[in-house]
Amino acid sequence: MKFIGELTADRKLAVEEEHLESLILQEQLLRLRTGTICALNEMLDLKDLSTGLHSSRLAEWAVRIGERLGVTESESRDLEAGAILHDIGKNGVSESILNKPGQLNAEERKQIERHSEYGWAILRVIPGFERTALLVLHHHERTDGTGYPAGLARDEIPIGSKIIAVIDSFDAMVSDRCYRKGLPVEEAIRRLKAGVGTQFDENIVELFSAIAVHDLSEVNNSVGVY
Repeated sequence: MKFIGELTADRKLAVEEEHLESLILQEQLLRLRTGTICALNEMLDLKDLSTGLHSSRLAEWAVRIGERLGVTESESRDLEAGAILHDIGKNGVSESILNKPGQLNAEERKQIERHSEYGWAILRVIPGFERTALLVLHHHERTDGTGYPAGLARDEIPIGSKIIAVIDSFDAMVSDRCYRKGLPVEEAIRRLKAGVGTQFDENIVELFSAIAVHDLSEVNNSVGVY
């Protein structure tokens, strides 16, 4: 009986050690994932400082909308990463196009539209970022099917991509650019609502509009609108 008791104690210790090792591994993987996201975002900052900061703002909004839609914890992590890294493909676009003060011509527009595919190509080869890569690939699709790169419509578009599309457009509208001043928050919300059914998902626009109105002063401060 003593021998059996010793075996039981040894087995219990082994299980506890395995559990501890599993927790350590999970922590290491989480730190690796976080470090990868931060490194890629820093790379984006080196390409275009305003783009990197813009991406960081979107992460909080995306997660808050996702919570209201009841996404899982895993889906929320992918959504947060997608919001931060949605423009990572702009590293493959010429700075002369990204920083052009005037309107883009047809060829320049075609080049900048490739950034979602470039982003997908970068992220899909990183273990654990496969679903994030798809969110990035489709964040410029439109609900009426006229977006890019695949021309997806309505429920064909990943929910995370729909969320990124709304908050990305909002932040772009209210932020200053080299070729124009940002719009007032109220006008940006009006334009989001005007795009429901053609460009944006109605439910997501309503959810985000409520967040923006509730946090109006915070939104204004975060994007430099006064």
